[in-house]
Amino acid sequence: MTGQGVVWLGSPPFPKAAREALKNDQLRANLKRATTTIRDKRLAVASELDDWEALRESAAAIKRRTARHLDRYLLQLEESVTVAGGTVHWAADAAEANRIVTELVRATGEREVVKIKSMATQEIGLNEHLAEAGITAYETDLAELIVQLGDDRPSHILVPAIHKNRGEIRDLFTAEMGSWGRPAPDGLTDEPAALAEAARQHLREKFLRAKVAVSGANFACAETGTVVVVESEGNGRMCLTLPETLITVMGIEKVVPTWSDLEVFLQLLPRSSTGERMNPYTSTWTGTTEGDGPSAFHLVLLDNGRTDTLADTVGRQALACIRCSACLNVCPVYERTGGHAYGSVYPGPIGAVLTPQLVGVETAASLPFASTLCGACYDACPVKINIPEVLTHLRAEVVEAKGRSAEALAMKAAGVVLDSPRLLGAAQKAAALGGRVLSRDGRIGRLPGPLHGWSDSRDTPAPATESFRTWWRKNKENGESR
Repeated sequence: MTGQGVVWLGSPPFPKAAREALKNDQLRANLKRATTTIRDKRLAVASELDDWEALRESAAAIKRRTARHLDRYLLQLEESVTVAGGTVHWAADAAEANRIVTELVRATGEREVVKIKSMATQEIGLNEHLAEAGITAYETDLAELIVQLGDDRPSHILVPAIHKNRGEIRDLFTAEMGSWGRPAPDGLTDEPAALAEAARQHLREKFLRAKVAVSGANFACAETGTVVVVESEGNGRMCLTLPETLITVMGIEKVVPTWSDLEVFLQLLPRSSTGERMNPYTSTWTGTTEGDGPSAFHLVLLDNGRTDTLADTVGRQALACIRCSACLNVCPVYERTGGHAYGSVYPGPIGAVLTPQLVGVETAASLPFASTLCGACYDACPVKINIPEVLTHLRAEVVEAKGRSAEALAMKAAGVVLDSPRLLGAAQKAAALGGRVLSRDGRIGRLPGPLHGWSDSRDTPAPATESFRTWWRKNKENGESR
């Protein structure tokens, strides 16, 4: 099934969106400060473990094994959840997942739900779909709350409001918190503790009143039916324990085979994401337990393009992602453009390889090119996804899908020229002559015709006035005459 809802409708291609983002000095400053801080913390805590690389290898092996036998583990997960008192639903795409969740909420008679941050529900556009059905979803994660109050879009997997600084958040809280039925905070400062307290007061009533919660999942254990959510604030714990009904929407790739497999990921994930040795809140639940937590649990297993991705032997490794965002924090492209430029729920390097596969490369053809291929993402990835390899693989698909393009014709012509010493010599002479006409101080400001796409974004050195072949022939002759 092809993914739906992953790409924001009306989003411009990455090159155009990135060009606009680069004009925003405040955005770049916010991103640099935040990503540098997280990156440094991650390096510090990862270096404390002598077996860090062994953990990465183990995680990669678990993910490969799971992908090879995904059908078996998903059926085992369904059986384990059902035995534990939960109900499993299968959603082939975003439309089906939204329909299932909406019907489950309506069955309770409620018109409000509280949510813990979930990439899967963002992917399918659940909040918007619930709103159309007359159901209000309240985000409880602090960063997601900031995005929701600002009618904004997330720009980072881990820190959705990374593009905003403390002053901008204070102004947003002051202006918008009164719209949810509580008085707007008076005299609010931009101190982190003050902002967190304002959010806490704002959400407390929602936690105590809500009968239905919607969550995502970091992992689900096929062996036991246990679902896992890790977070840093405790708001998720409130969502997972207080309501009467809990609905979890989870991508099918989040399953792991055994309980012991979780030990590997629970060491890697917090260090790679927040730079912490462990997550402050790690919540696990298995079905339902009388008198403890929600009395009804529903697990919605979401495909939405993942099966198609699994069929690609190179691209499928993107499904191993554990949403730590380490690749975003080391990416020189993301640091300068931010997440909105990607036009997708999944930004950064992982988004550049995951989104085109979920929605089809023809829908997100510019994303595989949103990279310098520096390899920093591969070095940072805790599950060793070779993102540069997948990027080049998808770039080839994009080019092949275009058919006989001008670029393909140019490459064919170049092959003919490079195969002929006579034609190569003539081309070098022509380039030297053209360079003398077009260059200033050894640089060509703008190449003519369709070639301007190259010179618009980088300096173009003028061709050498003399080729190596000519220099060699001349000096060889001079040497022989001596």
